[in-house]
Amino acid sequence: MTGPVARPLTRERFAAALHDLRGRYWDTHPFHLRLHSGGCTPPELRRWVANRWYYQLCLTRKNAAIIANCPLPEVRREWSRRLAQQDGTADDRGGLADWLVLAEAVGLTREEVTDQRHVTRGVRFAVDGYLHFCQTRPWIEGVAAALTEMFSPDHMAQRVTAWREHYDWIDPAGYAYFEHRIPDARRDSARTLELVLDHSTGAARQQAALDALAFKCDVLRAMLDAVDYGADR
Repeated sequence: MTGPVARPLTRERFAAALHDLRGRYWDTHPFHLRLHSGGCTPPELRRWVANRWYYQLCLTRKNAAIIANCPLPEVRREWSRRLAQQDGTADDRGGLADWLVLAEAVGLTREEVTDQRHVTRGVRFAVDGYLHFCQTRPWIEGVAAALTEMFSPDHMAQRVTAWREHYDWIDPAGYAYFEHRIPDARRDSARTLELVLDHSTGAARQQAALDALAFKCDVLRAMLDAVDYGADR
């Protein structure tokens, strides 16, 4: 699909238009291409992991914002699963705890990740902008922005395969985050798409959903710009 939504799209055409934004996802960014081809040095890979921590921290807050903005109890109950899924459990299993295991697996200490000393200004700006979007825009636009998870499961599976091949110095325990997240993302993305198709009715709302997903793709790519050029702290 090209151009703005001038008249309401059928459900099928709207779904196709959302999927057409696949080309804007961050897996085509030059840094990610290097990351998956074995072209990154250990410091570059660590910089990606350390900066991605700031994004991981944002996810529960943006999901809470979507819940707070949503007037539908059934949607709030469903979306609330994501809070524990992302934060993990009280006994440090899953979610953020898994990401810290990944950090240690690539040679970072937990302290240097959690104190955010490696997070660039560009990553902070992009992630904070995403959080602000979800806090201030209608709930269904926040949900639409989350549709990048349609594109992520295959990408994460490819990442694990590529890293095992090219970066054999990484402790295999670090892959737990991706191995846990992939099935969740496959399940969640299907339901997220259904919500967007159900609640983004009319040309204006469909355009807003497309714009939200495009914005999220831009956020992710802006993060990689900052990581790639890495000296803007």
